[in-house]
Amino acid sequence: MNHKIENRTTKSPFPHRIALLLLAALLLLVAGCSPAGQAAANADGKIRVVTTIGMITDVARNVGGEHVEVTGLMGAGVDPHLYKATESDVNRLLNAQIVFYNGLFLEARMEDVFEQMAESKPTVAVGESVPVADRLASPQYAEHFDPHIWMDVKNWMRVVEKIRAELSAFDPDNAADYQANADAYLAQLQELEEWVQAQVVTVPTEQRLLVTAHDAFHYFAKGYDFAVFAPQGISTESEAGVDDIRRTIDLVVERDIPAIFVESSVPPDVVEAIVEGAKARGHDIRIGGSLFSDAMGEDGTPEGTYIGMIRHNVQTVTSALRGE
Repeated sequence: MNHKIENRTTKSPFPHRIALLLLAALLLLVAGCSPAGQAAANADGKIRVVTTIGMITDVARNVGGEHVEVTGLMGAGVDPHLYKATESDVNRLLNAQIVFYNGLFLEARMEDVFEQMAESKPTVAVGESVPVADRLASPQYAEHFDPHIWMDVKNWMRVVEKIRAELSAFDPDNAADYQANADAYLAQLQELEEWVQAQVVTVPTEQRLLVTAHDAFHYFAKGYDFAVFAPQGISTESEAGVDDIRRTIDLVVERDIPAIFVESSVPPDVVEAIVEGAKARGHDIRIGGSLFSDAMGEDGTPEGTYIGMIRHNVQTVTSALRGE
């Protein structure tokens, strides 16, 4: 199946190099005041880990267990494409002993900072654990890959291994615990992968078209035999134009698609416009639910974990596309 409906090009990435470089210089200056640029350990001996998106936060907590104190910078509903470091973020990054971020241009406005920080402390782009051959090209930025690797559970299992390896290298005394924790979590992810595969085959092949606001689901499409389409690009920095919305309406009408989806971290305006446009052409399409794309749900909810987020997305998509 052709998983990518259409490519687009938009304006070039974000123009705030000077502010980023100043922030990076500050981080390096302060980090350089401590031996080897490492922050002192917590009084309780726990390693201070700072992460960006919630999906990485969840992995770090599962693998690190009792040996780590994990602080995530981006909570529920936060768009990492547009996120800028706050003053409190700078303090957290300064005090971190290890930093995990996705990379692949997801945290676009902070990438220069992370690259500079890597000179003074472990600062790891976990998305690079996915081999280049398995990465998808960005339909928006020719020089970058699609960063939404967590949408295929098989990719996220590689990230678990990457974080285990980095924690073990930093703290070899507890490497056995990190291995045991990772093994237990990987077993849960393997069970999740098998469940996802069983769910998606309940949707007829001709109905496997996932239409959302922005291009976050190409890895899902490749991994689980779907086609995807979005009027907005990989990054939410771009805006969907009238022609993009019109093409999407043409597609859902032509394919007789019963439902399209909003995303928890993206305003619903574009999707609502598509629904109204399709109705004006006599095609009754509904919003099939809200999907988690670049952020998980609230802490303390099932969707506030990676496994719960994926289960929610798959249940929502398969149910709506079956017309239920």
